[in-house]
Amino acid sequence: MAKDIHPMDQIELHKQTGEMVYATLANRATLAHELKESLKNTNTQLDLERMSSQAKDNRIKTLEEIIIDLGHDPKDPKGVRALMKKKDDDIAALKKRLRLPPTEHPQTAALVQEKETEDTLDLLMKMNQRVIQMEEELERAAQSKQGESSSQPPPAVQINVPIPPIQPVAIPEATSATTTIETTTPSESSMSMEQMMKAVKELELQTTEIKEAREKLANLEGKYDKSKMAVAEKTREIKALNDKIKALEKELALDKTLIEIKKILWAKINQSITGQWRSIQAMYEQVELIGLAQFETQRAKEALGNMPEQANKMINFLNHQTKEELAALQIMSRTDAILTAKKVLTLRGFVQTLEARCREMQKDVDNFEIKLAALQTKGLPSLLTSVGRLLTREQYATRLNNYVTNQLTASSSSPAQAGPPSGQTLYDKMENLFYMKHEVNHLFEMPPNYYKYTEADETLIKIQRHQIPPEDWCQAMLAILPR
Repeated sequence: MAKDIHPMDQIELHKQTGEMVYATLANRATLAHELKESLKNTNTQLDLERMSSQAKDNRIKTLEEIIIDLGHDPKDPKGVRALMKKKDDDIAALKKRLRLPPTEHPQTAALVQEKETEDTLDLLMKMNQRVIQMEEELERAAQSKQGESSSQPPPAVQINVPIPPIQPVAIPEATSATTTIETTTPSESSMSMEQMMKAVKELELQTTEIKEAREKLANLEGKYDKSKMAVAEKTREIKALNDKIKALEKELALDKTLIEIKKILWAKINQSITGQWRSIQAMYEQVELIGLAQFETQRAKEALGNMPEQANKMINFLNHQTKEELAALQIMSRTDAILTAKKVLTLRGFVQTLEARCREMQKDVDNFEIKLAALQTKGLPSLLTSVGRLLTREQYATRLNNYVTNQLTASSSSPAQAGPPSGQTLYDKMENLFYMKHEVNHLFEMPPNYYKYTEADETLIKIQRHQIPPEDWCQAMLAILPR
């Protein structure tokens, strides 16, 4: 029993419980902080990769603008050389960017590789399409040149070299003065053949580079697929981490723990009220008796009026008259007349006694109501019905259970605060329950008994049964009194 435990022992127990709860809070807060820092680092790395991707997109746009400005003319050697140089610079830049330094977070390397692979694939796809277009244009230009050469007399030595699909290369400028090919000298034909052979070798090298680029493109496509799968996996992991953080934050708020503690305290309060219910019933019986007694005393006072003063005068007059004088007044017995007059004084005495008993009971009732009002201010449901009568024990147990259920539901649906609650917050949430648990056991310093109730009820019955002298007798007695 709580009342058998010394107050200092109770205080020490509450202190130790608070320290254990706070230690649990500190551990949960540390874990949540570490998870938040890890998530923050990952988000920072993703932002860096987005910035890098944007820079690469700007680079590709610049390359596209240069290509558009050059006009894609395969007969323009300078434009072709500028295009090939730009291509080589971009490839070198891509290779350089692939060698990124390791980041702090273990997920960063996969994310960087995925983004670079995607950018490289986009660039190579665009270049591959452009190379195919330029191959077709060069092939058409070579066929056109061969047709023009066939209309002229054949040179001293003619070499037919098959021209494979080629990329843009540096082709000697055609002179503006020759709309048709004239017969050349052997030295000029030899010079032209050397240039053609050189062009063929360069085309073969470019063809090899194209094959390597296509192989690299296939490899990058495979890596890109793997990177997409890795990113999807990392996204799921981040989502799981976020869910775990939310769950930990909810646990740090100690909602479940507080609800369990509140259930335990309310069960203790209900148990204490059950133990005090007989005394509570006794108090409300006294309240009802006081109300009935006040009604009866008021009715008796109205019936008495000023009869007590008149009765005293009658008694005083009768005690000062001789037997012959009384006989002359037609009063046969002095004692009977005095007893009849004393009925008024007896009723007045009953009223005064009942009022004294009610005042004594009212003191106990007032002390009980003050303590009960303090408990109801802290959250204890009312003990009375809507008409002011005391509930039965079963009815009050049902009301208390419904009230506790509503309170716990409201507290669980309220928005959780950020971070673990402080000691002051926990104390504020539990203070009222601890107060009610303690004070319910101390509603009564001494268990109430029915001694005062019985004495008051006995006096009340006497008042209800007592008969005062009839009014005509009182008028007759008042008429013989001296003026």
